[in-house]
Amino acid sequence: MSDSLYLVSCVSTKRASPSPARDLYVSPLFVKARAFVEARNAPWFILSAEYGLLDPNTVVAPYERTLNRMRLAERRAWADGVLAALGPRLRAVGTVVFLAGKRYREFLEPALSGRVRVEVPMADLGIGKQLQWLTLNLEPR
Repeated sequence: MSDSLYLVSCVSTKRASPSPARDLYVSPLFVKARAFVEARNAPWFILSAEYGLLDPNTVVAPYERTLNRMRLAERRAWADGVLAALGPRLRAVGTVVFLAGKRYREFLEPALSGRVRVEVPMADLGIGKQLQWLTLNLEPR
């Protein structure tokens, strides 16, 4: 049993053709977040605005959907789908770690807080500070 499950948000910068999800997103922030979670050898998933909870090995096509352009009801429905997909996976972990922005966490974080420990290590950091944090913390503890 791994103690932590990591959730990394998708990003707008993507490859132009279908790829495994771990390779589809190519922004420096996603690449560093991926390296951070993979160094921990813990389970992780991508929070995709298009696909919901996305296994990093699943091949998916590029898309332009973002939670930032969804209405409140759409974001709530998206979060409900993610929570349903996460449900069985939560039995094996004690902590869910978000490497994701507020829109991705807004309904997930409160719903998970009563079930597992929730961590958001980069909660109040801008993109530049997130990149710095990931660089400084790349090696597992």
